[in-house]
Amino acid sequence: MESVEQKERYVFLETFGCQMNDNDSERILGHLATMNYSATNDPERADLILLNTCSIREKAEHKVYSALGRYRALKERRPGTILGVGGCVGQQEGSRLLKRLDYLDIVFGTGSIHRLPELINNISRHRGQQEATELTRTLDPDEFAVTPYRNSPVKAFVTIMRGCNNFCSYCIVPYVRGREVSRSAPDILEEVVRLASSGVKEVTLIGQNVNSYGNDGGASFPDLMKMVCDIDGIERVRFTTSHPKDLSRELIKLIAVEEKVCGHLHLPVQSGSNAVLKRMGRGYTWEEYLEKITLLRELSPDIAITTDIIVGFPGETEADFSDTVNLLEAVEYDNIFSFKYSPRPMTKAIELDGEVEHDVKRERLLSVQQLQSRITLRKNRALIGREVKVLVEGKAKAGDGCLTGRTTCNRVVNFAGSEEWIGEVISLAVQDGSFNSLSGIVGGEVKC
Repeated sequence: MESVEQKERYVFLETFGCQMNDNDSERILGHLATMNYSATNDPERADLILLNTCSIREKAEHKVYSALGRYRALKERRPGTILGVGGCVGQQEGSRLLKRLDYLDIVFGTGSIHRLPELINNISRHRGQQEATELTRTLDPDEFAVTPYRNSPVKAFVTIMRGCNNFCSYCIVPYVRGREVSRSAPDILEEVVRLASSGVKEVTLIGQNVNSYGNDGGASFPDLMKMVCDIDGIERVRFTTSHPKDLSRELIKLIAVEEKVCGHLHLPVQSGSNAVLKRMGRGYTWEEYLEKITLLRELSPDIAITTDIIVGFPGETEADFSDTVNLLEAVEYDNIFSFKYSPRPMTKAIELDGEVEHDVKRERLLSVQQLQSRITLRKNRALIGREVKVLVEGKAKAGDGCLTGRTTCNRVVNFAGSEEWIGEVISLAVQDGSFNSLSGIVGGEVKC
């Protein structure tokens, strides 16, 4: 009799949320490949449907439940289809999700990806609904024992740590990702060496707060960065996300002197008001934050800086919001990710007074987005006529003969060229700039 592991099957995986979830999805597909599951973009074809979920904001969580409703109808038509939920909603809700949705087969948490084969086999053996949502203070080596599926042949995410110890009052991450735990430097370096040998040119080191890497023992984050940069074949190194209070002078200096470290830093400020920052539990003032931005730009004048902004946090006054606008104007970020505050379960902020009306949140969000759109467009257009270096990532959406890549400052550039350039770092001249991307030209090639 043919076993579950031997029969070729198809998995449809829908990913919500951040780069950590993107990387988790690559590892999910890696574990499933050991069971002969192949990825499909068609849920109607799938034997297994998985949602890798995000609960960082209420809207993201609502999207998950909406998707589950759609897949319920599919499962009713095809009763043998296995339906599972992983990621942060899975971790947050656990067995409650299984009780609420009797058509759901599997719930697995952020630290239980490596247990998916076991859970799927249990379902196939008619052992009922399955749950795995344990969080431990160590990283199980089995989590990283398989080769992740990669969407790109030239760049890859590498998880260096999981969890967060900051417990910002609005943030659910410590509850669904656990406390900070770092992977060993040798394990990380071994993974990067394998990636380089397979043709990867750019790695992004990821974690909830990469600046805290090694606080539980071992190499510091700047030390790890240096070791990754020393690996032959790797031409670019990125990292995300950094917490401002933990951004060290050593790391700021490394960004300036190490050629392989990309000139882009995502440094979430969340608010420009000290009163709001204190209620958020961020651990810094806007003055301390701005001091680090100033040093970054003194040592790396061309660095691109992006950030996160939350508007409408409980108790945020018009004066508080004006402080955020003033900070945006002072820093002139290259781009921002902006959101309306939404209460999350288990967090301290749900107990705070001073709820901001929905319409006020909406107006404030629109205001910061319009301001940032003007800044981003101006900065992108200021690059017209300049020569930039781009890692060619693949075909662009613009059509035949068009390629796309990114500058070291993480700007998308579209240009005409040969597919033989994919994986190469090339120089091109910027011809135009929009809010979302740049267009360029290489030598005598026509513009895309």
